[in-house]
Amino acid sequence: MYAIVDIETTGGSPVSEKITEIAIFIHDGKKVIEEFVSLVNPEKKIPYYITQITGITNSMVSDAPKFYEIAKKIVELTTDNIFVAHNADFDYNFIKNEFKNLGYYFQSDKLCTVKLSRKIIPGYKSYSLGKLCKELGITIEGRHRAAGDALATVKLFELLLKTNNNQLDFSTLPGISLKELHPNFNPQELKKLPDDVGVYYFYNEKNDLIYIGKSKNIKTRILSHFRNISTKKAFEMRNAIASIDYELTGSELIALLKESQEIKQNRPLYNRAQRRAMSQYGLYSYVDSKGYIRFEIKMHSTNTSSPICSFSGNKRGKEYLQNLVQKYRLCQKMCGLYKTSGACFNYEILECNGACIDKEDPAGYNIRAQKVIELHKFRHNSFYIIENGKDKDEYGVVKIENGKYCGYGYIDRNYYNGNMEFLSDCIKRYTDDRDIQQILRQYLLKGKPLDIIPMK
Repeated sequence: MYAIVDIETTGGSPVSEKITEIAIFIHDGKKVIEEFVSLVNPEKKIPYYITQITGITNSMVSDAPKFYEIAKKIVELTTDNIFVAHNADFDYNFIKNEFKNLGYYFQSDKLCTVKLSRKIIPGYKSYSLGKLCKELGITIEGRHRAAGDALATVKLFELLLKTNNNQLDFSTLPGISLKELHPNFNPQELKKLPDDVGVYYFYNEKNDLIYIGKSKNIKTRILSHFRNISTKKAFEMRNAIASIDYELTGSELIALLKESQEIKQNRPLYNRAQRRAMSQYGLYSYVDSKGYIRFEIKMHSTNTSSPICSFSGNKRGKEYLQNLVQKYRLCQKMCGLYKTSGACFNYEILECNGACIDKEDPAGYNIRAQKVIELHKFRHNSFYIIENGKDKDEYGVVKIENGKYCGYGYIDRNYYNGNMEFLSDCIKRYTDDRDIQQILRQYLLKGKPLDIIPMK
């Protein structure tokens, strides 16, 4: 059985936008046997440009049911049915996120008629619903409305079925040859994987942990492992997997921290290269005899101070430092990037102020050099990072105290009311190291935490 779905929304992001209309047609492989169509109150304004496309106005949805009021019906219609849509990820992710906001985990096998069309009827210039249907002679009554587009998808689906001799085999997973997998592995485990962020684990037939990974989408990442036979290592690992497990984290940051810690703790066989790649080199600073702040990329050592930041290799570290040289007008010689007894190359092309030949005094040069150091420091010395939890009723919490990582935990959203003791009590202690520091710095530089709360 198939649930053929189309939705209209207030925009393109399933995280920040909402559903305004939904249509579901239940198909038994021969005909439609049940249907459900409803406008949905998105509980936010519909942008003008969206109304221009769909024709759905704010007044049309003002008295429509909110998503939670039709959620039960959607579950009833989609449970145990294959979720079918044109560009299925778009519709699926919106519906999944609406349910996530209600505290319900929505999951279904998916079938994308875009991908299916490319496979069964190749050669068309465009596989967008409108253009493909026009080429195939399928009339869309009500383009960019849920019912109209869903009915067009029904007709397209039936055409694909007929063209493919009514065969759509879902007993296997695309791109994965089940007969080549380990005999103890149950392929049904792959279909039950979540589309959420977390850490995953591979075990061999002796139940030894052989690989740990993390992903924002566990299902997609694990399936990519099973499809990957591009290297000898990938092929060997795939064939050794007898069982899989995972743990949702709700937060990419917590997944990164957990993965790093558990790889070091468990040292899985197929994480060897990953262990070697972890932060072998660092950016270090020191003040020379003339008072200049100098930088260098070098291998970590137990005898050296803490690095400003870390890198998997010397080349990557030097490329990063070269960018800092250009951004802050630093001296190549003072950064160990140009070996000379005289002026550096940048001075010759007027991109260095002459610290390399004592032309620029240390005080002026160090103002810019200090900016590099400050760039890599935490904004606060002691603070909490607030992240999404594993469900809508909790927060993920990461603790940094005196610049050191303390650990992470989860706290009930209703229980937390700004009391620092509650935040501290939920933390499970973990070890700080260079890799953890790098993960935190990179995340705070580029990531989007829900909040950062300085300790008082």
